[in-house]
Amino acid sequence: MEHGYFRNPVTILVGLGFPAEIHGVREAYAWLNEWPPSKRNPTHAIALNACRAALADEIDVETARGTFVAFVRRANLLAPDTEAIVAAGGAGALAQAGSNKSM
Repeated sequence: MEHGYFRNPVTILVGLGFPAEIHGVREAYAWLNEWPPSKRNPTHAIALNACRAALADEIDVETARGTFVAFVRRANLLAPDTEAIVAAGGAGALAQAGSNKSM
């Protein structure tokens, strides 16, 4: 694995709900920096600081990934795991995955 890249990308929903993959700390940091200041909260600050620390080799990349996932989940932007949905049986599982996301 290359330095700064997540083991597994984080799929987020952007624009009109289209999925986009964040592959590493640099992408996550850039995306967090573009987040509107009026929508920033403590979870955003933690994720941004963790990404900054991972870029400086002060913390593990996967730790920064975890804080990024927590932020996008809290912002309702974490895309459902499509592989799990397909394996579980399609559209009914998609509705279930969406309702479990807020937990």
